Amino acid sequence: MFEFLLCSLLTIFPDYLFRRYVQGKRFGREITLYSVWFELRWGITACIVLTISLITLIFYFHPSTSHVNAAFRTVAVLPETSGRVSEIYVTAFQKVEAGQPLFKLDSSEEEAAAEVARRQIAEVDAEMTVSRTELVAADGAIVQAQAAVQQAQDEYDTQVELNKLNPNVVARREIERRQVALEGSKGALTAAQSNRQTLETKLQSLLPSQKASAEAALKQAEVDIAKTTVRAGVSGTLQQFTLRVGEVVNPMLRPAGVLVPEGNGGKPWLVAGFGQIETQVIKVGMIGEATCVGKPFTIIPLVVTEVQEVIASGQVRASDQLIDVANISQPGTLTVFMEPLYPGGLDDVPPGSTCIANAYTNSHEELESSDISTGRWIYLHVVDTLGLVHAMILRLQALVLPVQTLVLGGH
Repeated sequence: MFEFLLCSLLTIFPDYLFRRYVQGKRFGREITLYSVWFELRWGITACIVLTISLITLIFYFHPSTSHVNAAFRTVAVLPETSGRVSEIYVTAFQKVEAGQPLFKLDSSEEEAAAEVARRQIAEVDAEMTVSRTELVAADGAIVQAQAAVQQAQDEYDTQVELNKLNPNVVARREIERRQVALEGSKGALTAAQSNRQTLETKLQSLLPSQKASAEAALKQAEVDIAKTTVRAGVSGTLQQFTLRVGEVVNPMLRPAGVLVPEGNGGKPWLVAGFGQIETQVIKVGMIGEATCVGKPFTIIPLVVTEVQEVIASGQVRASDQLIDVANISQPGTLTVFMEPLYPGGLDDVPPGSTCIANAYTNSHEELESSDISTGRWIYLHVVDTLGLVHAMILRLQALVLPVQTLVLGGH
């Protein structure tokens, strides 16, 4: 409509002025409702051709879209484990800081596991104390066994020596009995030494390992207890936080609410969906403009910072069914990210606001080239000049948008 009105000022209106003041024709006489086409056919035809050409050039080289949104990031408030809510520390719409507790799940099972681990540690400590006492007793048993071996050895040596001096004094059977007693004493010494080695191994390896396992179980239980207290991952405002004590939350199926990070979760930007036909035109660094419903009567200068390389409507995910192309052939849009050209450009725009955006082709570098032809030079000048027309249209839309939304839209 705006393009047609602008073109009619250059075609239909001059044709009418010629008919009126040169040919002397007037509305109601020579120019009637039925003779408008015949009398103004040159202006109407030129207006239609010019309008179509103008719209084609403008919307191709200076694309526009109403699929624009002041996107913002949200963070789901989810626990790391399922459980029943036992305490709530915050309320809906409250501003929270990163790390601030939000709510707590029932931790009786985790606390019981922690208490069991503490008891196991205490039991291992007691067993280590007992083992140290047994080690002292084992040392005493070794000393006793060594003394018994020494005594048995002396008695055996004495009997052998007497037998050498006079075989009739000591019977052979007595020597064998002394030898058996000596071997028994040596066996008792070996058993005492083995018992001490067992106690040392138990004190140095087994019991420390058991204690380390119990301490690891305690740390795991303490980590599980800490997980029952859900904290804010980032600073922001809680939204849709309707949690109540006694409810069950699940990290897969039942979130507790939504956290909107401060500053829209990072740099403010607009996400725009342009037509696929403009893929070859829209480039990173292009200058653009937008007007948003949340900030009426305002034109926001923008710059294209990122262009998504793929069209979202064509994505395919692995499944157990073959993909029918007819189901994914719906035309999608080219996703473009635009940031304010000047700091604070989107400060007053509510996150999630709907906008209308233009992007303008700039041919300055090519126009400055010395190898450009005259025809190309004129054509690019026309293209760049038409960007002014589109900028005018956007400003008219900014003026009409509140009326269209509040009056014609029934809101």
